[in-house]
Amino acid sequence: TSSHTRVGILNNPSSKIKEDNTAIARGILAAFLTQNNSNLKSFLSKLIKEETAKSIASGTKIVKFLIPGMDGDTFEKKYNTLGLDLIKTHQMFCQEVLKLLPGQMAVISNGR
Repeated sequence: TSSHTRVGILNNPSSKIKEDNTAIARGILAAFLTQNNSNLKSFLSKLIKEETAKSIASGTKIVKFLIPGMDGDTFEKKYNTLGLDLIKTHQMFCQEVLKLLPGQMAVISNGR
């Protein structure tokens, strides 16, 4: 509820990182990198629904879930060029620095 709050995402997958099983993770990262806060919040709310995940897993392109007002061209370009190395780096950080097990979730807070 605070305008002073920041949210970030780190991916810590439990399975081998491939193009077909990282669509949502890459969509989240692309949205963080290309969209303003209000569009980002709305898009993420839509993206995290179970039916959206099932639809993407069955082959629906993620661009079908863009919301009005999003910069679709910028999002799609970033999504299509976002490599798997970034997710692998996230995974390494989670496991080597944060000492999380593969797939383990955590909330990390740093405040005053």
